[in-house]
Amino acid sequence: MEIKIGIQNVTREVTINVDTTIAEVMKDYSQAREKDTWMTLTDSTGRQMMIPAATIGYIEFGQEHARQVGFNN
Repeated sequence: MEIKIGIQNVTREVTINVDTTIAEVMKDYSQAREKDTWMTLTDSTGRQMMIPAATIGYIEFGQEHARQVGFNN
């Protein structure tokens, strides 16, 4: 699933593809925000990204399941 994160005072958004669900990402963000720490995300290739939770302006979620393309018999 593709996630776009808007960071305060930064003109470009951060885009990352993750293998987790929307609920898991929201839970991680909520916990990081409560503790005033960093939100850590791991993309589908194993790279990790850390963003200070207090600076996140918005999180935009793509489709959780990719649409199938092609013909089906």
